[in-house]
Amino acid sequence: MANASVRGVTLHYEVIGNSGPWVAIAPGGRRGIEGVQSIAQRIAAAGYRVLVHDRRNCGASGVSIDGEGSEYEIWADDLHALLTQLGATRAFVGGSSSGCRMAILYALRFPTAVEGLLIWRVTGGGTAARRLARNYYTQYIEAAQSGGMAAVCETEHFKARIAERAENRARLMAMDVPRFIGVMERWNRYFIEGIDLPIIGATEAQLRSIIAPACVIPGNDNSHPRRVGENLVTLLPNAKLHSLGLKDYDLDLSPRDEWNEREPALAKIFIDFMGRAPTLAVN
Repeated sequence: MANASVRGVTLHYEVIGNSGPWVAIAPGGRRGIEGVQSIAQRIAAAGYRVLVHDRRNCGASGVSIDGEGSEYEIWADDLHALLTQLGATRAFVGGSSSGCRMAILYALRFPTAVEGLLIWRVTGGGTAARRLARNYYTQYIEAAQSGGMAAVCETEHFKARIAERAENRARLMAMDVPRFIGVMERWNRYFIEGIDLPIIGATEAQLRSIIAPACVIPGNDNSHPRRVGENLVTLLPNAKLHSLGLKDYDLDLSPRDEWNEREPALAKIFIDFMGRAPTLAVN
């Protein structure tokens, strides 16, 4: 494990594997490295160098409620800066759920740096947007409004961030409450505005502009509807649809154990795809 100073924040990261093409993957939600560490090890064993990192405001990285644009655009810019520090000028980039959003934004913002996309559990639709906006943003807006930054520090998520990196408490407490609320409200708007988009975070025109080869494995619940992932494949010019054979659930989130059980198959799909990516690329 290592730390890097990236765009004003400390990012906690690990590179698994010593040689081979670069890969960067991220988990869903605001989960930390542990959310993708196991699949990263499987991919690295096939001859790749895999970067896993705690995005800002996640895991053991620093907190920073600031910056322009959406939170996932900021995450994409951070990832590009970190990969650049590591000497990775091109990489396969991917993730699950929020990691998927980051990967899509990465491909839009840094198209020449993307070797291919590894996408699973794509988020989209009104149910996901409303539920996740509450989970990611409005609960913290309400905490700040009622009790200032001290109340934010006591929320489950940020309390955990302080436990993993003690300096995060001082950073949070130093934040101006109106500024914190304003940034969170902006991030929330970006999220809610995604209700009618093909996926949260990108328009149809933006998705059609991504020419990098993409491997897409849809989700199977109300936050990651199968139809959203299947539709994404019709919009990305160079995408391949794959399935893990999981059944659909009328739940906010499908059982994580089922995805964990399919991890060897998930890794194999991505490894096979990356091996063929040079021949799949659109000229």
